Amino acid sequence: MDTFELVEFVEPALGEGAYFGGTESQVLGVFETEGEAVADGRARWKAFQASGSTDVAWWIVRVPGEDLARWIADGSNATERVLDLTTNTLVEVH
Repeated sequence: MDTFELVEFVEPALGEGAYFGGTESQVLGVFETEGEAVADGRARWKAFQASGSTDVAWWIVRVPGEDLARWIADGSNATERVLDLTTNTLVEVH
């Protein structure tokens, strides 16, 4: 049985003249169901949007070790996406 991990990626906001140090990533949790992972990701995504942070951040849900995400949310907008594995295209969630 697969488990699902929620991963956060952050690119800290840079001050004038600051050097980009790269994207930071961390696994925020491992869940038994995809739905649990997405629910936690949605809560973190919405909290980030409400925080007013100027960092660039996004969250994904995937099976550990896989390169394809099952769910993607970007901190800069209100659009969620899922990957259609039959076409390998991102589809907006409405």
